[in-house]
Amino acid sequence: MASLKFLARIVVAWVAALCVLMVVWSALGWNRGDLPWIFTLAWFVGVLVALARGVTHLYRVRVIAGRIDAETVSNRQRRRVEVAYPADEAFAIAEEVIRELPNVQQVTSARGGLQLRAVIRAPAAEQNRRRARAQWQAAIDRATNVSATITPGDGSSSVMFACEPDSGAWTDWFNPDGGTSLELAETLVRAMTQRLSERRNRERADARQTKMEKELTAAQLGLLQAQVEPHFLYNTLASAQELVRTDPARADRMLGHLIDYLRRSLPRTDGSLSTLGEELERSTAWLEIMKLRMGERLAVHTDVPESALKVPIPSMMLQTLVENAIKHGLEPKPGGGGIWIRAGVDGSGLSLTVADDGLGFRSDGAGTGIGLKNLRERLRLMYGSTATFSIGNNFPHGVAATITFPATGVADHA
Repeated sequence: MASLKFLARIVVAWVAALCVLMVVWSALGWNRGDLPWIFTLAWFVGVLVALARGVTHLYRVRVIAGRIDAETVSNRQRRRVEVAYPADEAFAIAEEVIRELPNVQQVTSARGGLQLRAVIRAPAAEQNRRRARAQWQAAIDRATNVSATITPGDGSSSVMFACEPDSGAWTDWFNPDGGTSLELAETLVRAMTQRLSERRNRERADARQTKMEKELTAAQLGLLQAQVEPHFLYNTLASAQELVRTDPARADRMLGHLIDYLRRSLPRTDGSLSTLGEELERSTAWLEIMKLRMGERLAVHTDVPESALKVPIPSMMLQTLVENAIKHGLEPKPGGGGIWIRAGVDGSGLSLTVADDGLGFRSDGAGTGIGLKNLRERLRLMYGSTATFSIGNNFPHGVAATITFPATGVADHA
């Protein structure tokens, strides 16, 4: 029924055009109101061509849309696509989709107005082939205008695609576009949907990858927290056993610090952040053991304001820097040296520095660097680019390492 109405509309339009032509011809008084046979023949050929194009139009519409109704047979098509992204991202996706259309030309974009326009024309080779075959067919084939308008919303947006011939709407009654606008509209919707699906898949894959990386890092951290280095535990217990015979009071202090350190080294089961105060207590207990072992060869200096103690930080990061300073800088140094733990809080965040005046960066490649590598990876996963870690020479001797944490969660404790 819709097909018959569509073809009937074409015939009615051409009959109406013939009637208008006859009225004008009669009003002008030419040839006593009778149209020349050449005009009648041209009109008849035009009707046949329009009907042939109408049948072709209906066939392509059925192939593309699977149905024929008033919406699908129209020469002018509109489609709306909801996008779960801000308007600027939706604009970029829509522009990519339009620029990838076949035979697209004259793409213009107005990012400020969130509008895109383009013209679809047959390539020059195809136009020349058509002219060589039939000059009149090249004349009635029209270009198609494509436009996209992005409407912003609350965290999302919508894209309205419009496809229409580049001639006036009145020509639709006489010259169907062969389903070109419908095909372009459906192509735009499919391409836009595919782009959005690919984007969501990438985001989900990135989220899964990030989650896996965090879980792996957490597992590595749990392993580091759960285990105590055998040689450290052995040396501490051996030293305590020796001191029991020579200096029981000192042995008692060493065992007390060891118990305190082991208690504070238990991994957190809830995955929450520690605080700088808790981490400082852990590192202080470890340093007290090292002071009892190294004696006067180790001096500890702490400069941490009260306002910084409750600032949340990841666990074991301070301990990693302290252990590196002792093991690679001060313990191998014949005369020993000092270690400094400093912290500062301001509007930009927390700055935590561990420095020593030990051997500095050694050419013998001592140390594997696993601890610092793990520290950097944890900072990246937890804070992205908002946290930084730097390590360099300490003047005049030794090494200084600094971690800066973002202001998130810092201002409330400052």
